[in-house]
Amino acid sequence: MPWRFVPLGLLLLLLALGYALGWHEHLSLSALMASRTALHAKIEAHPLLATAGFALVYAVATAAAFPAAALLTIAAGFLFGWLLGGTLVLIAATTGATVLFLAARTAFGDFLRRRVGGRAAQLAKGFEQDAFGYLLVLRLAPIFPFWIVNIVPAFFHVSLRTFIAATTVGILPATYAYAYLGQGLESVLISAAAAGREVEPSDLVTGELTLSLAALATVAALALVAKRSCKASRPDRVEMRERK
Repeated sequence: MPWRFVPLGLLLLLLALGYALGWHEHLSLSALMASRTALHAKIEAHPLLATAGFALVYAVATAAAFPAAALLTIAAGFLFGWLLGGTLVLIAATTGATVLFLAARTAFGDFLRRRVGGRAAQLAKGFEQDAFGYLLVLRLAPIFPFWIVNIVPAFFHVSLRTFIAATTVGILPATYAYAYLGQGLESVLISAAAAGREVEPSDLVTGELTLSLAALATVAALALVAKRSCKASRPDRVEMRERK
């Protein structure tokens, strides 16, 4: 039915509109620094409206797969502090990711599941059996784009509850880490301006932070492997008991 493509189509239209209007050109740390006085004044004058508005913008950007997650998370820490900013991002990112997941599942989930077979079907079954573990590893690993991990589970029988839980837990470390970086952004930008250069989000993300996130993903992956190994060994144990 054509109606199943409507939600995903609206998100793609929103993404195209954002690029057409040049929103991506204003997403930079230098632009944030230039408008920091006005932004802080608005937050002080309308704290509830400002926090709700930021969360809405973040959720919409995530749902439309707009490539601004790292910058907006840093901006959250810069504008609201690492704790409040990180919490806003955690809620908004999970909400936007869920919207994209549901839109993709509505459009393609059943269609693709009916047509996969062979090795692809086996991989799908394995993913579905340990959906939380797989999603947690994908969320923690710093090598996978956020929007891809929002869409991939839509092609499997992943429950909405599992998706939300794995997303919330998986993005938590990086969210608060980036928000903490944002809280100290002003001093970094002032130093860069004195040196005559602009700072990019990649300048703030240290190698130590990337390695830490990769280590968390590795630990989650090892736990998943151990869990699957235990499951695989159970039939053998049952068979040995029956023989005895």
